[in-house]
Amino acid sequence: MAKSVTIKSIAQDLGISHMTVSRALSKHPNVSNKTREKIIKRAEELGYVKSAAATAMRGDSTKIVGLLLPNIVNEFYALFANEMALTCEEHSYNLIIHLTNDDSLLEHKAIQRLREVQAMSVVMVPTPENSHLNSTHLQDMKVIQLIRQQPMQVPFASVGVADSDAIIKAVAHLAEKGHKRIVYIGADEVLSTGRSRLKAFKQGLAEAGLEIRPELYFTDTPSFDMGSHYAHKIFERGDAGAIISGGVEISNGILNAFMQQHVRLDIDCDFIGYGDPSFYAWVNGGISTVHVPVKRLAHKVVDILHDETNSSHNDKPYLFDAHFQNRGPLTK
Repeated sequence: MAKSVTIKSIAQDLGISHMTVSRALSKHPNVSNKTREKIIKRAEELGYVKSAAATAMRGDSTKIVGLLLPNIVNEFYALFANEMALTCEEHSYNLIIHLTNDDSLLEHKAIQRLREVQAMSVVMVPTPENSHLNSTHLQDMKVIQLIRQQPMQVPFASVGVADSDAIIKAVAHLAEKGHKRIVYIGADEVLSTGRSRLKAFKQGLAEAGLEIRPELYFTDTPSFDMGSHYAHKIFERGDAGAIISGGVEISNGILNAFMQQHVRLDIDCDFIGYGDPSFYAWVNGGISTVHVPVKRLAHKVVDILHDETNSSHNDKPYLFDAHFQNRGPLTK
């Protein structure tokens, strides 16, 4: 097995002090550009890899950032991860992505692995029950909660979506088209987003003068299968003319049920999705939806990471407005 390349071995190879090598690799101003370039070039040739542990011991930032997502099947999470990765690269952050599947034990294991590599920060969509996390697990990292919020024993920043107005406008749009029985399919109320979106849906019904009927809204663990399951039930019942979705994966599941049941969009049943995949713009003349500003969320998260003042963003929520994207013909 080949010996690992260290600062000392690079110094010996070049015939200079290990302190000069260390300073050059950490971009210390007391090293000339010529010497720095020579050292960096030789380090790359030898395959030198900076030790995160050694960096942390010196008190320097490791520039390692963890991103904990439930999955990347959800197009929102996939787009967010892509945009955040590109933005992290601009700031020389090293992004490590862990998928939790909304399992608090997997979340705990992901945090432990990030601590092992001396991660400086973690951006996380918290699981519904984060009972495996405490102040000891997170105290050495800057914490940013994404989309959802859960109580924590450490200070944290929060970046999310203000989508209530958009959902209320979606309900108003369907009411103006003459719909009296509008169905909502959304995330379980154990999630902060599930509670807020259902609340907005009910407020929209009240403002439109429509009765709030418990049999017309369905909440459960959000997934493609969940959306498809409840949409099938609605179509089999045949008593609703419009559906509003409260989640990206849920929306895809609902559209799958439309196809399987041969229900025609905007003719047999109106539909308003959540999120705005590219295909929404051209399917059936365009699918109306609650549009979420993914790129702005990702850029804000990296802005917070880049802020060296740890206390400046703690406990302060940053919310970005979603908007109701009205597409398609007025059919009713």
